Amino acid sequence: MVIMMLDHTRDFVHFQATLFDPTDVARTTPMLFFTRWITHFCAPLFVFLAGTGAYFQSLRGKPKRELSWFLLTRGLWLVFLELTIVRVLLFFNVDFGGLASFLQVIWAIGWSMIVLAGLIHLPVTAIAAIGVAMIALHNLLDGVPVTSWQGPGSPIPGFWASVWHVLHVPGLIFPFGANGPPALVLYPLIPWVGVMAAGYSFGSVYRLEAAVRRRYLVRMGLLLTAAFIVVRAINIYGDPSPWAQQDTALKTVLSFLAVSKYPPSLLFLLMTLGPAFLFLAWAERNDSGAGHSGAPRAPSALALRNFFITYGRVPLFFYLLQWITAHTLAIVAGVIAGRPIDYLFDNLGIAAPAKPGSGFGLVTVYALWILGVLLLYPLCRWYAKVKATRRDWWLSYL
Repeated sequence: MVIMMLDHTRDFVHFQATLFDPTDVARTTPMLFFTRWITHFCAPLFVFLAGTGAYFQSLRGKPKRELSWFLLTRGLWLVFLELTIVRVLLFFNVDFGGLASFLQVIWAIGWSMIVLAGLIHLPVTAIAAIGVAMIALHNLLDGVPVTSWQGPGSPIPGFWASVWHVLHVPGLIFPFGANGPPALVLYPLIPWVGVMAAGYSFGSVYRLEAAVRRRYLVRMGLLLTAAFIVVRAINIYGDPSPWAQQDTALKTVLSFLAVSKYPPSLLFLLMTLGPAFLFLAWAERNDSGAGHSGAPRAPSALALRNFFITYGRVPLFFYLLQWITAHTLAIVAGVIAGRPIDYLFDNLGIAAPAKPGSGFGLVTVYALWILGVLLLYPLCRWYAKVKATRRDWWLSYL
């Protein structure tokens, strides 16, 4: 959650935010590249662990019919939030006539939950097979052309092209017709549905005894990470953007790591989920409050651990507030520095500052990110206590 806010702070604050892709090896710097690259771990883990969380509810005894209804209604709620509240928080305006929506991770999680509401009635092995197949094979669809248009000479995609944008290829759709506002699909659904299905089936690993489970996590983490390295090195399948030898060794490494997020390629998911499994094994081993030697952890280490866990206990609450915080801090910084801020209110939303002198460097991005995280801590801690002490039904939807 905290790393995600770094990416969004960069979107609003950095003077080169969308002048070019930060992972464009020909134009980026190592610091800018890794500022963007480290945040690649966020979306796959949000979606994957949302599926795991659904499985945990069944472990706690929730009947499948009840769980299915919850996934359906929460999924619809998340899609509604993406189309309304999140869109306003991104752009700080209500000009829906210019851009109806910006369909991102909350949209993808919502629709994935709706699909999972039906999938959970299948055996776990079948759900795992569906999820893994969607992740591993969806790049076979990269060459499918999107060629239908609303009319001769029209630049507006027709019905089937729009469906394909929703399912697999990012792009503009026009849900209200040629004369209505467009929506930008940034998170096509096919790979993300597979990630959530895989995450749900992964929850069954937590039925294993702790030591066995940690060994499984380490082996799976190493296997997926190794698969990323091998498949990426072969450079034939798994990502629409092949890597290439560059003029320096560092740039070659950056090219190797620059895989596609929109939609998440097989290699993107191997690169992020593999290390995530290793982290889960490490985090579980260190969850008891004792170090590797068995000695009690220092109070400072426990305090830091609990600090980050606080945000994880209120993910949607934090997600909504971090948009407001990052956006507002960008505006305040611009006003204090006497720099243009009008781009922060238009329908480009998180697009790059268009005027000379707008935006800031990475030092300011990191400073405002840390400030934003600290500002949100008291609110997240308060809401985490509310969720821990109350059982109101609506709390499970926020």
